[in-house]
Amino acid sequence: MVKLLIVESPAKAKTIGKFLGKEFKVMASGGHIIDLPKSTLGIKVEENFAPQYTLIATKKELAASLKKEAAHADQIYLATDPDREGEAISWHLANLLKIKEDNCCRVVFNEITHNAVCGSIDRPRCIDMDLVNAQQARRVLDRLVGYEISPVLWKKIKSGLSAGRVQSVATRLVVDREREIDAFVPEEFWSLDVLLSTQKAKKKFPARFYGTLKQKIEPKSATEVEEILKQLDGQSYSVKDYKEGTKQRSAPPPFTTSVLQQDASKKLGFTTKKTMMLAQQLYEGVEIAGVGAVGLVTYIRTDSMRIAAEAIDEVRAYIQESFSEKYLPDKPNFFKGKKNIQDAHESLRPTSMSLSPDSIKESLTNDQFRLYKLIFERFVACQMANAKYATINVDIEANGYLFKASSSKRTFDGYMIIYSDKEEENEHEAALPDMQKGDALIWHEFLKEQHFTSPPQRYTEASLVKEMESNGIGRPSTYAPTISTILDRDYIERDKKNLKPTALGIVVTDLMVANFSNIADVKFTAEMEEKLDEVEEGKKNWVEVIREFYGPFKTSLEKAGDIERVKVPTEPTDIPCEKCGAMMVIRSGKFGKFIACPNFPTCKNTKPLPSEQIKEPCPKCGGVLLQRISKKGKKFFGCSNYPNCDFAATGLPTGEKCPECGGFLVRGFKGKILCNNFECKYMKTSTKKDTETETETEAETE
Repeated sequence: MVKLLIVESPAKAKTIGKFLGKEFKVMASGGHIIDLPKSTLGIKVEENFAPQYTLIATKKELAASLKKEAAHADQIYLATDPDREGEAISWHLANLLKIKEDNCCRVVFNEITHNAVCGSIDRPRCIDMDLVNAQQARRVLDRLVGYEISPVLWKKIKSGLSAGRVQSVATRLVVDREREIDAFVPEEFWSLDVLLSTQKAKKKFPARFYGTLKQKIEPKSATEVEEILKQLDGQSYSVKDYKEGTKQRSAPPPFTTSVLQQDASKKLGFTTKKTMMLAQQLYEGVEIAGVGAVGLVTYIRTDSMRIAAEAIDEVRAYIQESFSEKYLPDKPNFFKGKKNIQDAHESLRPTSMSLSPDSIKESLTNDQFRLYKLIFERFVACQMANAKYATINVDIEANGYLFKASSSKRTFDGYMIIYSDKEEENEHEAALPDMQKGDALIWHEFLKEQHFTSPPQRYTEASLVKEMESNGIGRPSTYAPTISTILDRDYIERDKKNLKPTALGIVVTDLMVANFSNIADVKFTAEMEEKLDEVEEGKKNWVEVIREFYGPFKTSLEKAGDIERVKVPTEPTDIPCEKCGAMMVIRSGKFGKFIACPNFPTCKNTKPLPSEQIKEPCPKCGGVLLQRISKKGKKFFGCSNYPNCDFAATGLPTGEKCPECGGFLVRGFKGKILCNNFECKYMKTSTKKDTETETETEAETE
């Protein structure tokens, strides 16, 4: 008996193929095999928004192979990803292979392990049309928005722009935050501390000014502080209240997609795109020495905090064996998910506690290991005991004014033995001396300091994901691609780890807000996500959802012809054009930013955008080195004296000459120092100092 099982990715096919017997043929669809056409709208608006699906041109040969294998198969299983997108891919495959609607051909598993895959094959189901319709609704919505607004942007701003139902709102969040920062007016405030000691102990401790015994006071000026100090001059200090207590810090919940992206950014410095790429590799399967190919983590696109009972049993046994009994709570920790989540999957966790990070480290790349370790340790921590603290809170009185002092000492690390943030590790407050209520204290000095309120911080990728999730914008599968899209479109840009809008992003956002307010509205976008969830749950008809959206949208499109053309502001520089003398400006193009003459098209002079100067001088002429971008978008180091000096290298020069050919040595990746002469094969392993510099350079260029 021949059985055909179709998954999405070749990597997954390879892993699963090793679990199943010879009677199975495992093939990959490579994602969607049938989709809307690229060149046209592909939606019959007047016919209930019927999608005009077509076989993707690059998949014709694959489709023929699938049909051929299906013709010889006694049973076909469709094992695409366990989400809306995966369900739609299975539906298209079923139509392509002429599988009947009542055929139980769909298999779903949350992890790629032998037991999970084989168990799901034993329990196939029919294709879930509610899931398919939810995906169709999203696809049609996104196509209508993208294909019908984008031409407006081309006419009114410039060609090549795009709008999107989620990307436009994400861009607006960054733009709005930047405007909050620009409009922020700092407000002055002061802190006032008093250094005290007890009669018995000489060690001083600080107490923070709170206000009077009746109300809190926050000094706003030096004058207010001086007035308070006058009232305190020569006064005695005593302990008004002394309380000892305890507090606990609860174990963190297991990872969801967004929290993994945030934590990987904070702890590992990974972008959301890199995190999802690595997580996908861990999910699809890695060849583990002595074990074979196995998926190391559960399905990576989830917003659920649910954990399977068997997984809880396994991790509790691991905690008991690896740590002491006191680290294991009497009952498992359960976590309540947020409203409007898709609870079809579990939380993101390791598939087996027997595969600890250290035990399989040699089978993983360094980045795979770091991410897997983060996922593994977070999962262990979520089922461990709480951390415990002993606390002391002291109220100190002087002439009707109140000061407060506190201390916190961790008495039991609990889950922090394996997983914690730097903020949690450094949260201990200075110990206080022994005191009792009514004790007299000795005054030593006042410490006063002026402060100003800070503006809101720019978003990072992690905090933007958090904001999108909290507002209900997008879903776990869309966070990373949305951020990548608006970065690629040059609507936002990175400033170190922060995200800020470009002039183009601001202009596009303003046009969208003024003319397509719903598309750029956070609340509207979140409500649309809820409606798509209701389609998935069988509560709404997908065509009605689209029709309800399209009426007002069409009206906005009809009015768009009256929009005046908008010019994107350019950023001036102090660099004169050597051809006409005008001060050049920074523009954006297909391969990023560059410097251009403002007199275009009369003067067509352009230059690469110089980046921060490199400390190492040009090895050829001694000039200043700059990091530049090639026409193909590749980063390299070039001399600022170009065209008089033509030095260029993909690696940072070391200042040394090649011992074999006399060329210039540059730092490559992975600890190697290479000759910049491509005909010379000289290479050596860098020293520790070289490696540190190389790592710094990589970080700067990422």
